[in-house]
Amino acid sequence: MDMINTLQGAGIVPVIVIEDEKKAVPLARALVAGGLPVIEITFRTAAAAAAIAAIRREVPEAIVGAGTILSLSQLESAKAAGAVFGVAPGFDPLIVSAAAEANFPFCPGVATASELSQALTLGCRMVKFFPAEAAGGVNMIKNLLGAFRFTGVKFMPTGGVKISNVESYLAVPEVVCCGGTWIVPKEALVSDDYATIERLAFEASSLVRRVRA
Repeated sequence: MDMINTLQGAGIVPVIVIEDEKKAVPLARALVAGGLPVIEITFRTAAAAAAIAAIRREVPEAIVGAGTILSLSQLESAKAAGAVFGVAPGFDPLIVSAAAEANFPFCPGVATASELSQALTLGCRMVKFFPAEAAGGVNMIKNLLGAFRFTGVKFMPTGGVKISNVESYLAVPEVVCCGGTWIVPKEALVSDDYATIERLAFEASSLVRRVRA
């Protein structure tokens, strides 16, 4: 899988914290129906690997990745569960190298020029800019590009990105996609309100289509 092209096609990637693996399949179906087939299941809960496996098994039209990868064991679990890409909030050269050796598309997190430089040195073509809003938002990305544009680096801003500001991120050519938690509100997931989740996904996917038309 070419991770950059896949994420470019999505524009917005729902970042999901799932406590109950039984909710994974109906959630994925709602997101796909709303026009957001690329999904990031975070390794913030014990249900993450099982949720990824269930989606891969039951919702083949979904493209599911693993987020919040903080250790080599989580990287292995994500790949074994069937995740097709991985994302981390920070930059760990050991995890980046292990992902490369396993031929597992991986997007490490950066917030500074030094972290970005290290990621590029290890061959990363795309990085997660996190926490996006707290780390300076769109202006910080543009400032980084002042020095790093020639490298061809691409960004996935996540953290504080929402429907009201996502368009400003997507307007930057080097921004491949944005990660967002607003598409799957905790209360909607707890109450099995998949209609609301599908509506929010449709609003987000419609915005992407309009911005990139």
